[in-house]
Amino acid sequence: MSDTLYIQTDKNMKVTKEIVILGEIADLSCKNSSVLARNQVRKVASLPKGKYGRYVLSMIDIIREIEQAEPQVEVCHIGEPTFILTYENPSQKNKLLSFLKVALVSVITFVGAGFSIMTFQTDVDIRTLFDNIYQLFTGGDSPGFSVLEISYSLGIGIGVVLFFNHFGNRKLTQDPTPMEVEMRTYEDDIDTTIIEQADRRQKGDSHGNS
Repeated sequence: MSDTLYIQTDKNMKVTKEIVILGEIADLSCKNSSVLARNQVRKVASLPKGKYGRYVLSMIDIIREIEQAEPQVEVCHIGEPTFILTYENPSQKNKLLSFLKVALVSVITFVGAGFSIMTFQTDVDIRTLFDNIYQLFTGGDSPGFSVLEISYSLGIGIGVVLFFNHFGNRKLTQDPTPMEVEMRTYEDDIDTTIIEQADRRQKGDSHGNS
């Protein structure tokens, strides 16, 4: 009776060593502890030393190696047939540099958002609108800083917090924020593009060799 080895992988996994073993990039499960232990430490890739970046691996090649080494093991894979290894240099992680990047992005975002709001207000002529509303209800001229301007300013801030579902380090609800959704979509698009480009290059090389 053959043993079944279950392997679950994600589309993109981060590694920091040039020698990649299966247990570092996948979740494995098997009733036979010996089979599980052997495949946990099975070498699946040898990345170029010092050449950090993204590398595409095919799960079919890994399954083929396992079946050749252990014919009695049946492999059941759960996940993407082709996935990415993001090879990173752990020594390049600098907290100060990361903080400066976050600060720079925050400043650019703040200035850009403020500029967008101001240009929108100019386009719709919000000042004239508030003057007309103030005159309609009070019969006098607006002082330029009335309850309308105050409530509008507070409303923009509260609306932004509610929309992004985030205030400081706290979330208002457990739902992912719009920014997290967009970033996840962006990451998925990048991973899909990298995999498709690698597949096209592989097919082009095979046609060229033939």
